[in-house]
Order: sequence, then C-alpha cells, then structure tokens
Amino acid sequence: MYHWLRHGLFRLEPEKAHDLAMASLDVGARFNLLKTLYPPPQDCPVDCMGLRFKNPVGLAAGLDKDGDHIDALGSLGFGFIEVGTVTPKPQPGNDRPRMFRLASHGALINRMGFNNQGVDHLVENLKKRRYTGIVGTNVGKQKDTPIDQAASDYAICIEKVFDHCDYITINISSPNTKNLRALQDQGHLAELLSELVGVRNSLAEKHQTQRPMLIKIAPDWEEAALIQALETIGASGIDGLIATNTTLDRQAVKDHPLAHETGGLSGRPVTQASNHVLAMARQILGPEFPLVGVGGIASGADAAKKHQLGADLVQIYTGLIYEGPKLIKECVTAWPETR
Repeated sequence: MYHWLRHGLFRLEPEKAHDLAMASLDVGARFNLLKTLYPPPQDCPVDCMGLRFKNPVGLAAGLDKDGDHIDALGSLGFGFIEVGTVTPKPQPGNDRPRMFRLASHGALINRMGFNNQGVDHLVENLKKRRYTGIVGTNVGKQKDTPIDQAASDYAICIEKVFDHCDYITINISSPNTKNLRALQDQGHLAELLSELVGVRNSLAEKHQTQRPMLIKIAPDWEEAALIQALETIGASGIDGLIATNTTLDRQAVKDHPLAHETGGLSGRPVTQASNHVLAMARQILGPEFPLVGVGGIASGADAAKKHQLGADLVQIYTGLIYEGPKLIKECVTAWPETR
C-alpha cells in the first residue's frame, strides 16, 4: 500500500508531501487505522541510559520538529521518538526550496535551517501527548546567536523541556545553521559540554529526577579530529552519543543532477561514513557508553549492522520516507539479541 501512497506523494514538492503525510497520519491515528494497516512489532525491550525502550528502533529528529504529531507517529510502532530540532524562539528556517529527493540513491538533501515554532510550542505538545513511549527532544541554537553564546540557547531549551521529555539531544552537527559545526571543534566542544552537563546536573537536583543528555555529531571528520572529539565526549560526563547527522560529501551522488544543491545529504549515501563514526565511537568510548546509530538505514539488515558495530539503539528518517512504516517492524525483527 505504501508503494502507491509514495508514488502520489512523490509527485508533490517534498515539503508539501511531508505536510500531507503528517496530516494523513494524524487522521489515521484518530480513527485507529494505523495499527490495523501497520501492526506494531513484538516487544524487543532495551534498557539504556536508565530508560526502558519498548524496542530499539526510534524516529530521528527532523520529521516532527514541533512535536505536533507525536501520538500519530507513536502508533506506527516506534520504540522511541525524537522531536526537534527546537530553538528558544520560533524561526522560519532557510528559504524554499530547501529539500530535494534523490530517489535513485534513496537519499534526501535538506537545508531546512532549524525551522520550528519555538521551544514553548513544543513543550505544550509534550505536555498533552498520549503516547506512552520514550520521547526525546533535540535542541539547537538560534540562527543568529554567535557561537560563543550558543550554550545559553541550548541551556534555555534544556531547562524548558527537562520536565516534559525522557531524554535531551544536543545538536551541534546540522550543516544548515551557519558555523554550527564549529561547536565540534576541540576547544568549543569541551567548553560547551562542560557548561551543559552542569546545567543538566543542576536541573536534575532541582527536579529530583535524571534526564539523559546525548550529543549528535556529524559524519564528516578527519580521523585525528574525530578521535579527539570522541575522547572529549567520553570525558565530559554526557550520557550518550548519536552517530550521525547528515553529510556534506557528494561523492556518492556526484552523478545526480541535484548533487550541487547545498545542505545535508541523508539516506543510503551516508551509510559508510556514519557506520565508520559509529564503529570508532564504540572503540574509543568503550563497551558501556550508550550509542545511537542513525544514517542510511533502509532495511532490517542495515539496522542489524549498526548493532553489530556498537549501536544500542537506532533511528530512522530518510529510510522511512522511501520504505514506509513497514521498515520499523523489519528493523525490530532483524535486531540481534546480543551485540
């Protein structure tokens, strides 16, 4: 069924297709159709970061930036959902068009630019959700906030969402906010993590509850810089790592007429680079450090490979666009019992 639905959606401009798909999911959930069309996978519980996930397959940030569709997406059988990226104040993002399909490569290019309605809007949606699974919030900085003041933006968002979600992700790796990836540089990274871990600890004491905090990094690294960044992350006191965000590399799609479009490339072409970062993270951070693998998952075998390389959990986004909700069950079914 999704094959035919996708055929119709792909006739539309990508953002219009996205809005229509989300609206359709809301209707389907309201009338309890989604669980009929896509029966959820059997439970495959995973304990990670002090949380119990119903299954290890989550939705990556970016599909539901404002948390407007949490209940509908939860009906598809995800083990967890990550909303965002959200910023302290609303912002429109970059000019359209800003999303492009590279269907022959199972890929997307986006330069959305953290378009969202602001953290207060998201918090209201988190408060009223009925979905009982794990929900994480991905936070970022305002487009115009200087890098040396970025920590204050992250801190504002962390404080506001802390009591309304299950974990928080620090996004320093989107290529679509100017200079954001500079926060991955050694000096910036150590300083930012030190400050935000302090914010997390203060809030945990204030609320008398823990909220795991993760950091999401890019796949585009020189090897020495990657090793140094991972060592900094491991020593920072942060609770986990998401590997990875989208790539700027176009080598895998150089033959495609849209390859020149600026933005982050996701989907199958990012698989190799993402898997390399994941494997390096497991090697450097050790066997117990929580890792979430994302990037290029289009089949159950892809999810199982992430697990083999060290992922405790995985997330999907572009694969969901191309393969449909059946991908969730395929990934859960393929998940090995042990790493």
